[in-house]
Amino acid sequence: MLQPILFALLLLAAFGLFTWQVRKIRANILVGRDRDMSGHFGERLNKTLLVAFGQQKMFKRVTPALLHLVVYVGFLVINVEVIEIVIDGLFGTHRFLSFLGPVYDALMATNEVLAALVIVAVAAFWWRRNHNPPVRRFTGPELRMWPKLDANIILYIEVALMVALFFMNSADIRLHQIEGKDLPGTFPVSQFLAGLLPTTSVGTLEVLERAGWWIHITGILLFLNYLPSSKHFHIIMAFPNVWYSRLVPQGQFSNVESITHEVKAMMDPSYEVPAPPVGPDGSALAPTPFGAKDVEDLPWTALMNAYSCTECGRCTSVCPANLTGKLLSPRKIIMDTRDRVEEKYNSPLIFHPNVYGEEAKHEPITDLMEATLLRGKVTPEELWACTTCNACVESCPVNINPLESIVEMRRFLVLEESAAPNSLNVMFSNIENNGAPWAFSPSDRLNWADELYVAEKATA
Repeated sequence: MLQPILFALLLLAAFGLFTWQVRKIRANILVGRDRDMSGHFGERLNKTLLVAFGQQKMFKRVTPALLHLVVYVGFLVINVEVIEIVIDGLFGTHRFLSFLGPVYDALMATNEVLAALVIVAVAAFWWRRNHNPPVRRFTGPELRMWPKLDANIILYIEVALMVALFFMNSADIRLHQIEGKDLPGTFPVSQFLAGLLPTTSVGTLEVLERAGWWIHITGILLFLNYLPSSKHFHIIMAFPNVWYSRLVPQGQFSNVESITHEVKAMMDPSYEVPAPPVGPDGSALAPTPFGAKDVEDLPWTALMNAYSCTECGRCTSVCPANLTGKLLSPRKIIMDTRDRVEEKYNSPLIFHPNVYGEEAKHEPITDLMEATLLRGKVTPEELWACTTCNACVESCPVNINPLESIVEMRRFLVLEESAAPNSLNVMFSNIENNGAPWAFSPSDRLNWADELYVAEKATA
């Protein structure tokens, strides 16, 4: 009975810690501005099936897509054996799912083949990342130190988990062979490896099998709790992120609600501007700033984007500003957003009672209130380098939208600080005075047509 008790405690601790981390990340995401993303169930389901489950955008680059597909499918299929391991660990059974018969044989065989392919794919990823990297994707300044180490740690963990799986299965096969029994299931890889194990001691084989079992499942639970601190959290966040992705045309900009009300009131004197929002005590709330200066000014979907980023660099590799040597890197914008919300809201205590005492509230760390996302991590030079071409949005395999965050921060610079570049200020002035970006009076707008008419008449 000792093993089931120890395993139950391990499972409870692992899932408890993971739940705590997920709650903290959820609270971090929800500090963003509210945005209604309800409706369009069919369209969202179709997009999630194609992009998140079907890996549609990955296949714009075939070689890494195939390697990623092996790891992705291997991850899904190997979870079947993880379910069996959990059941065996809790109830003291052995190969609980073997009652499935031929189905179990097929599952275990597929599991073994995929596990071997995962090791091959991970080795290819490691070589590609460390010895033959695509320059702009894996060597940007935002990938120094921890991001680079994080990517390699994940690769090492995946290999270790697969090796432990083969170790467990091969020892179990050898043990059954000595006892003159057949191990349920088909194990094409472990069957070969079993021949390399000793046959003299049943006790030694039992220890090896149990060691492989414990290393494999403990490694999975540790990996589960490592994910929230890693870029590989995208294996969980990619699905909700794609589900809540923008459904409007990519070139369509959002309007500022308060400005929209003022314009409508100006165009229609009968239009009633909605009353400003009030707090629980009835007092007027502070006006919402135009654009975004810090993470709480961005919509919550933009913060979810930050936690879904795979740091693959596909956005930066197609960015025309980055390709021409500008400072802008869409990947850096997303990574800076995640870093900022983590440093500002990642306090040990997730929730604190608010001043009204009605519900829990996620409070920032006071010492970090003065720093901001804009200028603190993202510079105006980076923002103004963006051409708003949407290439980064189109290339992202999990539908992250860096452009939205860029536009919101530029909106703050223009509307709150009047800090637009001089060329834009000239254009704004021309639009205000002449109704067009050019420095010509509206009465002179058709002079070109008159000149063209005169020229054609002279040559006739």
